[in-house]
Amino acid sequence: MCRWLAYWGTPVLLDTILYRPAHSLIDQSLHSRMGMETTNGDGFGVGWYSAHSETPALLRDVGPAWNNRNLRELADHVRSPLFFAHIRASTGTAVQQSNCHPFRHGRWMFMHNGAIDGFRLMRRELTLLVDPALYPDIEGTTDSEVMFYLALTFGLDRDPPASVAAMAGVVERVGREHGVEFPLQMTLAVTDGDRVWVFRYSTARASRSLFYSSRVETLRRLHPDLAFLRDVSGETRLIVSEPLGDLPGAWHEVPENSYGVVQPGADELHRFAPTPA
Repeated sequence: MCRWLAYWGTPVLLDTILYRPAHSLIDQSLHSRMGMETTNGDGFGVGWYSAHSETPALLRDVGPAWNNRNLRELADHVRSPLFFAHIRASTGTAVQQSNCHPFRHGRWMFMHNGAIDGFRLMRRELTLLVDPALYPDIEGTTDSEVMFYLALTFGLDRDPPASVAAMAGVVERVGREHGVEFPLQMTLAVTDGDRVWVFRYSTARASRSLFYSSRVETLRRLHPDLAFLRDVSGETRLIVSEPLGDLPGAWHEVPENSYGVVQPGADELHRFAPTPA
């Protein structure tokens, strides 16, 4: 599978969240504690937003994150209020740049950990459900990218939770038509540059790990010695596949079958269920 993180809040250097934590995403690329694979070296990607463009920038490569000199150089110079970062462990599709997350369409970014079980059997049927106007923009061969384009087809611009629920419902219906008992496994994040939606769901009700950070005010009380916490707003959040360190009280598990919204003002946490297709 894969590991990923999403950061939303006060603009920070990429280095702050990608390299500096004790169990950073770079460390997880070699020593994942909670993933299906210890090593996640089949490519990586970083996406971020700036004030100069309505669309996010992407850096993606097929090599492992732990020794990429371009990523290390970039991390010391790019500052943003919103980062997506992903390290990949392929579930069978090719190791190529177009298969590395995050995926982008217009102002939207999407990344995923998990798999469509039996995707090889249902790839054609699922892909043909993508809006014909969107189909030419699919570049890679992964189940994750097809999931993204199905969500776009079902109205990601209008209602992200409803579109992801419709996508999940279609995947489960097609999977079961092909005799797959548990078609869908997903922790995913999607953003339009203003808000971040994160989802944790699996057909088997045994989803991959996903955590969110405590409120900054709580962390300041628990750990007043941490300089980083003095420099970020109270709304700053991290959502991660696995905790970036062992600070007591810093991390909370996203509940099974749920989705959250990170946004200005109060964040939200709701139950999630696929829409029957």
